[in-house]
Amino acid sequence: MIFVVIALAAIWGLGALFKVPASRSWVLTAVVLVAVLLAHALLPPDNPIPQLFGGSFAGWATAVGVLLVIAGYSRGVRALRSRSTPVAPTQDGPFTDTELGRYARHIVLREIGGPGQKALKDAKVLVIGAGGLGSPALLYLAAAGVGTIGVIDDDTVDNSNLQRQVIHADARIGTPKVFSAEAAMVAQNPYVTVRPYNRRLTEEIAEDLFADYDLILEGSDNFETRYLVNRVAAKLGKPVVGAALTQWEGQISVWDPAKGAPCYECVFPEAPAPGLAPSCAEAGVVGPLPGVLGSMMAVEAVKLISGAGEPLRGRMMIYDALYADTRSIKLKRRPDCPVCSGAHGLDVSAGGA
Repeated sequence: MIFVVIALAAIWGLGALFKVPASRSWVLTAVVLVAVLLAHALLPPDNPIPQLFGGSFAGWATAVGVLLVIAGYSRGVRALRSRSTPVAPTQDGPFTDTELGRYARHIVLREIGGPGQKALKDAKVLVIGAGGLGSPALLYLAAAGVGTIGVIDDDTVDNSNLQRQVIHADARIGTPKVFSAEAAMVAQNPYVTVRPYNRRLTEEIAEDLFADYDLILEGSDNFETRYLVNRVAAKLGKPVVGAALTQWEGQISVWDPAKGAPCYECVFPEAPAPGLAPSCAEAGVVGPLPGVLGSMMAVEAVKLISGAGEPLRGRMMIYDALYADTRSIKLKRRPDCPVCSGAHGLDVSAGGA
């Protein structure tokens, strides 16, 4: 008896260790049991082989019969399950039970509630840049339940990005940033749709791209892109949540001339001369700063979509991380603005991250 138990344990143990298919282990088990039954049936009881196996023909036959019944029952259950048609869960209203639990903290907020969360689910937001500012903005937009999120960037993940661009990971170095961001966003919230555009934003594609979105978040690292985003968004009447930063300081505003607020060119009619606004690669940037400004961008987006609170239209918030100081500046439209007709403002930033 012990010999048979050891043999069967070895078959299944080694099978699991070397990942042998279960069907082969069952075949070997059947061979052992048949050998035991034949030894008891054909050889006299005092023969060394039946004595080695132990038990009797009747006992082993009963054990084999029980195993066959169990195997047949299991096979029948699997066959019935494979033939059954799964019933899709019903959904009353715009959210599944899982989504209601996920967004519960939004829904209980008086300023957002169910209608605001429904507006977030129906919204389409485009994020320009998947770098320092785009990283937290994209993650929080996905977590907040914005239904469709587009992200455009032609860069790839680099080791130097990981000090601040938290949406990317070391294992995705060399991957296009938009696909790295997509993987992180879908992993965070599978209920959102992500549209990655692995290319640079250009004049030729900007208008058609923006037309499909309700709101633009601009987190690029160059003035050429900022002015392009501003011109096209103003032409289409799309609001832009724009932010910029350098070293320890950042700024954020909502450019929305369609609602009476100034556009970016009202406040910054010309790009600074080369060298006056060094990039983050040249001047440096403290790692958590893009997280602060990018999260603010996501907050402004949630407010604009849900109608909560007072967005940063006609105001610019400036955050000085080094001295833990925050201040707000009122902005006006400049009458001679070639984009929308607005007023002058104050620039404290150098670039994106």
